Amino acid sequence: MTQYLLTILFTAAVTLALSWVVWKLALRFKLYPGIRDRDVHKTPTPRLGGVAMFLGVVAAFALSSRNPYFSIFWTDPVPVLSLLGAVLLIVVVGVVDDLWDLDWMIKLGAQFIAAGVIAWFGQLQILSLPIGALTVGSSWVSFLLTVFALVVVMNAVNFIDGLNGLVAGVCLIANGVFFAYSYLLVRDTGASTYFNLASFIAAVLVGACLGFLPMNWTPAKLFMGDAGALMLGLLMASSAVAITGQLDPAVLDPEKIGRSQLLGAFIPILLPVVIVLLPLLDFGLAVARRQWAGRSPFSPDRKHLHHRMLDMGHTDRDAVLIFYSWTAVVSLAFLLMYIGTQQSWPGDYAFGIVFGVVGVAACVVLTLLPSRRFARRPVREETS
Repeated sequence: MTQYLLTILFTAAVTLALSWVVWKLALRFKLYPGIRDRDVHKTPTPRLGGVAMFLGVVAAFALSSRNPYFSIFWTDPVPVLSLLGAVLLIVVVGVVDDLWDLDWMIKLGAQFIAAGVIAWFGQLQILSLPIGALTVGSSWVSFLLTVFALVVVMNAVNFIDGLNGLVAGVCLIANGVFFAYSYLLVRDTGASTYFNLASFIAAVLVGACLGFLPMNWTPAKLFMGDAGALMLGLLMASSAVAITGQLDPAVLDPEKIGRSQLLGAFIPILLPVVIVLLPLLDFGLAVARRQWAGRSPFSPDRKHLHHRMLDMGHTDRDAVLIFYSWTAVVSLAFLLMYIGTQQSWPGDYAFGIVFGVVGVAACVVLTLLPSRRFARRPVREETS
């Protein structure tokens, strides 16, 4: 655990320092787009924070290659290098889009290429599903399923990137919970070492978000842009696929294992889904709304969930904190259900379910009853 904590602190420190450098350079050379009609902020703000986050991630991986504790996933460097190469592609395309607005088809094509590199060369694939020892039918089905999952999560994370600190904070919470889960899962399955790629990626993402958040909190000096949001989504999905791939399909048969093991097999698939549930809902509503109006589903507007929360009377900071609350409640509920089964708590799942029900009820109240103690402040919108 100490090595993971040091990784988080190192990544956070590097990301914070580089974020300040990127901010200064972007202001000096005017590397920021103009104000768009749909933007709420009035002052041009650099969107290159993703570059600093990427360099922080690369620095953490470089340091891990010299650390004997992490040698288990550096024995064969091809998967790790393929992962970093795919992330580099996404960051480069994201930076170009942040500066000059690329066509959505080009961005989507790059996302599929990056996901394909990870699934094919990186050898990170969904090989089994925790449904009665169900294994994926063929290598091509596994490849396509993995690519689709990576692209969906990438876009879901990028889709909520609209308020100061929103994506950085949500991913900080989500990856913190996922790190705890992956660490416990490896321990509970009797692995010879607690060091694995999935837990390492989650720890690195926690550090990157932690280091970037001070520059991105209201009033934001720097936005992560598409480069940062897509990178976070890609790495989050990759870590989930990596931990799923460590589970032996033979042990997923409910007739051979207990409820705790079966729940542990479900969580790597369910946790990323519930974490991006609100973004996926927002995406579905946006597509339906724009199609109903006879517009392209990719045409921007100002009717996303976070915009609606602002219109309800929430301040931009309150809206962000409510999104944090939803993420924490849902992800922690699943984690507590898993811990309950492992520790033989009374009722196993009961504590996690009660926590989730009470937490969701509290979040609903906070969402529907906005605080009006403060006048609504203008928000700096980050992406389309």
